[in-house]
Amino acid sequence: MVNIAMEGEETGNMVSSKKGGDGDEKDLVGELMGLIESLGSYSGFRKTQRKECFNLVRRLKLLIPLLEEIKEIDSLVSSKALSGLGSLKKALQFAKKLLKDCNYGSKIYLALESEAVMGRFQAVYDKLNQVLDEMPYNELGISVEVKEQVELMHKQLKRAKRRTDTQDIELAMDLMVVFSKKNDDRNADHAILQRLASKLELHTIADLKEETVAVQKLVKRRGQNAENLQQTKDLLDKFKEIAGFDEDSILDGPVLSHKTLQRCQSSLIPHEFLCPITLEIMTDPVIVASGQTYERASIQKWLFSNHRTCPKTGKPLEHLSLAPNFALKNLIRQWCENNHFELPMKDPFLGSSDGCYAEIIEEISCLVENISSHQLDVQMEAVMQIRMLSKENPENRILIAKSGGIPPLIKLLSYPDSKIQEHTVTALLNLSIDETNKRIIAREGAIPAIIDILKNGTDEGRENSAATLFSLSMLDENKELVGTLNGIPSLVELLWNGTIRGRKDAATALFNLSLNQANKSRAIKAGIIPPLLYLLQDKNLGMVDEALSILLLIASHPEGRNEIGRLSFIETLVEILRCGTPKNKECAASVLLELGLNNSSFILAALQFGVYEHLVELARCGTNRAQRKANSLLQHMSKCEHIP
Repeated sequence: MVNIAMEGEETGNMVSSKKGGDGDEKDLVGELMGLIESLGSYSGFRKTQRKECFNLVRRLKLLIPLLEEIKEIDSLVSSKALSGLGSLKKALQFAKKLLKDCNYGSKIYLALESEAVMGRFQAVYDKLNQVLDEMPYNELGISVEVKEQVELMHKQLKRAKRRTDTQDIELAMDLMVVFSKKNDDRNADHAILQRLASKLELHTIADLKEETVAVQKLVKRRGQNAENLQQTKDLLDKFKEIAGFDEDSILDGPVLSHKTLQRCQSSLIPHEFLCPITLEIMTDPVIVASGQTYERASIQKWLFSNHRTCPKTGKPLEHLSLAPNFALKNLIRQWCENNHFELPMKDPFLGSSDGCYAEIIEEISCLVENISSHQLDVQMEAVMQIRMLSKENPENRILIAKSGGIPPLIKLLSYPDSKIQEHTVTALLNLSIDETNKRIIAREGAIPAIIDILKNGTDEGRENSAATLFSLSMLDENKELVGTLNGIPSLVELLWNGTIRGRKDAATALFNLSLNQANKSRAIKAGIIPPLLYLLQDKNLGMVDEALSILLLIASHPEGRNEIGRLSFIETLVEILRCGTPKNKECAASVLLELGLNNSSFILAALQFGVYEHLVELARCGTNRAQRKANSLLQHMSKCEHIP
């Protein structure tokens, strides 16, 4: 509680603002105004909470007219009113702590803990609502107009407290897929990681360095074993790998900020001799299209990681050619000789010259030509080589496409040899990680042939066809295309009868496709609900969370709710709420809430299966999100007639 010294003369319960020491009230009002102004200085809110943060700041600014009017009033102020302002200060400090965390905290951790963060927003709203409810407006002597404005803010806060959950379900599913496929190293998962990096705005070197510092602070504050912290560190390392950010793990010692590291280096070496990416002295400086100079190895890693912008300026590069900066190279060598400074050894694998690059282009051109050979063994060897070349190196994916490799690969999809089909669809899966290639593959008519392999290919061919459809459907236009070309029924069939890996690939693709409203209807008509129910009931498959995530999308569609109502589905949900994992229970409560809010008969059916006591328990000790869902369900049940 804020302690406010009450000095000067008192008349009954009033404090004169004219006496010595009685400037406390005006000082306090000034503090409150300064607090609100400081909230407006935050502008880098993390994407997962950005909308909520800006809404909170906007609502708090509505208090400024109230405070300005109190400051101008030259009259006696009651101790009760002063106490109310002290409570408001405490609530604003609570809000500031939350907004500060959302501005400077780890983006990954805030995404993983999104429900807990939303709980903190609700707590802020609770505190502010309580303060405004108890504020003695009549004793403050404010005008009717200002009081109406405060009441408007009060109403907005109450609406915010009651608002429905706006969780980014695509983000939640992507996180779940990444952490459930730790032992699956196929490049399909890189497509999910790239989407996550984009959603969390962690796709540049500067972003990753800032996130590394934030995670390091989190480790110091919360300790190594904090909930979700290991997942945060693992995902950050994956993002670094994709971006070509070659830095030691955040666990291997202290991490310096970009500015601190630059200052340490340049205390000895001239600033212009340092690579902007690594902040190390350059041995082979090259100029990119933007005019900036980088160490060849560093900028090649950046470009090989599928970036097409200048790391320093952030502007798109018109071309990817690298021009040696001979003048700067000579200056660096001369400075090193004069200062007895030994240059580090070059990376033998990157940056020696453009000769190796030319050899790769020549090799790829030869392989592309061999794809169209009339000899089966030559074709097979070429496809296998392209599959391997496109697996790890992003630059190779671009070079293969530029060399015209995608159209002849698509032709081979229809070749009457299951092994060639298998290798070809896997090569296209690897190539499709590049966003431009996604468009080329779809435009060149690959999707019908991929669907055919999904129906009739080998187990591995079917698995990788499903993964390819998932990768292609990362683009919204391809979601619709896969749906209209009748790819969903084959994915549903794989979900029913595929291998474990095939089912997981099918589930991932179906989730992604069902983000499109028209595809939800197609999936329902294709019979997606029975296999999802089977996945819920067979715990050995380990796909309960995936099935519930898809069902949450399907339950938002009227046809889906009708179909679910014709099955013994509610009983299964109640059983999961009784004995599932914490994550299972959270997802099951979300599905049941989606169903119940649209049709009370689902709630009544759940009550008959004994859901009430499980929800009470979940509201008491479930995950943060599960508690919110359970409380919402219990509130909704209280409006129904048949409450136990």
